[in-house]
Amino acid sequence: MTNYRSGFLVALTVNIALVAVIAGLWWHFRAPAPAPSTASQPTTTSRASTGPQSGTASHAGGMPLAVSPASAEPEEAEPPRVPVQISAQRLQSIGVQTGEVVRKSVEDEIRTTGNVTVDETRVAYVQVRFSGYLQKVFVDAAYRFIRKNQPLFTIYSPDLVAAEHEYLVAKHNARRLAQGTDREVAADSASLLQAAGARLKQWDVPQREIERLGSSGEVHQTLEIDSPVSGYVTEREALPNKYVQPDTRLYTVADLSRIWVFAQVFQNELGRLKVGDPATLTVNAHPGRTFTARVSFIYPDIDMATRTARVRLELANPDLALTPGMFVNVVLRVPMGEQLVVPASGVLQSGTRTIAFVDRGRGSLEPREVQLGARVGDDFVVSGGLRAGERIVTSANFLVDSESQLQAALGTFAPPPAGAGGAGGAPRASVELTSDPSPPHKGANRFRVKLTAANGSAIAGADVTATFVMAAMPAMGMTAMRLAVNFSDRGNGIYEAPGALGSGGTWQVTIIARKGGQVIASRQLSVNASGGM
Repeated sequence: MTNYRSGFLVALTVNIALVAVIAGLWWHFRAPAPAPSTASQPTTTSRASTGPQSGTASHAGGMPLAVSPASAEPEEAEPPRVPVQISAQRLQSIGVQTGEVVRKSVEDEIRTTGNVTVDETRVAYVQVRFSGYLQKVFVDAAYRFIRKNQPLFTIYSPDLVAAEHEYLVAKHNARRLAQGTDREVAADSASLLQAAGARLKQWDVPQREIERLGSSGEVHQTLEIDSPVSGYVTEREALPNKYVQPDTRLYTVADLSRIWVFAQVFQNELGRLKVGDPATLTVNAHPGRTFTARVSFIYPDIDMATRTARVRLELANPDLALTPGMFVNVVLRVPMGEQLVVPASGVLQSGTRTIAFVDRGRGSLEPREVQLGARVGDDFVVSGGLRAGERIVTSANFLVDSESQLQAALGTFAPPPAGAGGAGGAPRASVELTSDPSPPHKGANRFRVKLTAANGSAIAGADVTATFVMAAMPAMGMTAMRLAVNFSDRGNGIYEAPGALGSGGTWQVTIIARKGGQVIASRQLSVNASGGM
C-alpha cells in the first residue's frame, strides 16, 4: 500500500509540473513582447530582418507588432513618397540622367517561329477523264520541275479509240451527205460530227490531237498527255502499265514561286494582329538574308496543347530559296500609330504602382504614378500620368526613390519651429554633430552634439535626441531602418550618446534639443557611414 501511495504522489507531481510548463509556454507566445527603450543602448532594426521572431514582427520603423504564431505575416503597405530637392552637384555625383516624354509613331513586334508550306491556291492535279493503261512515262520522279504543255506520259484507252473511230465515221458521213440534195439528212450528219468532237473535248483530248485525227484520218492507239501547269512535281503515281480511272491522281504539281508560312502566335498576342501586317523572316540556310511577307489570314482556332493560333503569311519566292518544310524565324511587325512613350529605364516598378520621377527643374524631382501600355523595344507606351515634353529620371531611380521615401518618413515627425510655444521665444541655438570614429561606421559608435547659443555661449541642461533614418530599398529587398538616440549632458554644451548603426551608407539625421519643454534647436543633416550593407 505504501508503494502505491508513493507512486501516485510522484505521478501527480510530474503532471502538475508538465501543466505548469505548457501554461508558461502558451503565455510566452501569446503575450506581446515589450518594446525595449534605453538611453545607453537603443534598439535598432537590422536590414537583414525580414520576418517575425518569437511571436513578433517588425515594421519599417523598428517597432514590434504582436502577431499570433499561427497567423501570416502582415502585408506591408506601399511606402509614401514626396517631392525631393537635390543639388546639382549631388545629382551629378549619383549619376542622375533624364529623358523626354515624346509622342511618336511606334510599332510593336512579335517574335515567333514558323514552317514553310505550299501555297494551296497554286497546286494542280494531273488526271485523265477516261479509263486506260499507261504506256510510256516521261516524268518518272518526284520534285522534278516541269513546264506547261510538257509531255508527261502516253495512255492507251479502248474507250478513247472507239470515240475517235466514231468521230472519223461521223466526219466522213457529214462530208459525203453535204453534197446530197437532202438537207435534213445533211444537218443530222453534221450534228453527229459535232457531238463526236464535243465528246473528245470533254475527255480533255488535246486540240492538236483532234486536228491530227481530222487531217490524217487515222486513229492512234495511244494518246500523249501534257502538263496543264508549270511547277514542281510533289507527288507521282504514274507508273508504266498502270490501269487508271478518272478518279486516279497521277501527279501533284505545285508552283513554288509564291509560298505560305504558318507562324505560331500565342493567344494573348492575337488581339494586336490584323490581316495585312508586315513581317520579316530569316532562315539559317541563308544567313544574313531577310525575307519580307504579309499576314494573309489568322485562323480562328487555338491549339489546346500549345495555346497558339496559326497565322498565315504569304511571300514571293522567285529564286526558290525557301522550300516546303523549312523552319524559319518570324518577326511580326505590329504598327501602333502615334503613341506617347517614355524610356523603359525611366519607370520604377514598386510592386503595386508604377512610379516616374518628373524633373521640375533646378533639382526638383516629383514622384508621379503612371499607367503603362505595351513595351515597344526600349520604350513603354504611356496611357496616363505624363504629358509630352516632360522630362523624367532615367538613371539612379532607386537612389532618388530612397530619398523621396526618406523625406516622407522625416515629414511624419518633423519638429516644430524653434521657440514655438514660449512667451517671447527661446534663444536660437546652433547644433553640431560629431562621432567617434569619424566618419561613423556600421556597428557601435559614439556621437557628440554641441549646442551653442546665438551669443556664442554653451547651452547646458537640455534634452537632446537624434533620429537616424535609412529609407527602404524594395528593389534590393531592404527594409527601412530607424535608430533613436538620447544624449547625456557632459557639460560645457557637449552631449554624448552611444549608437549602433545597422548598415553602412547614407543616414538622414534629425537632431532636436529641448529645454523647459520647448524646442530650442533642431537640425536635419546627412551622415555617410562606412561599412557594408
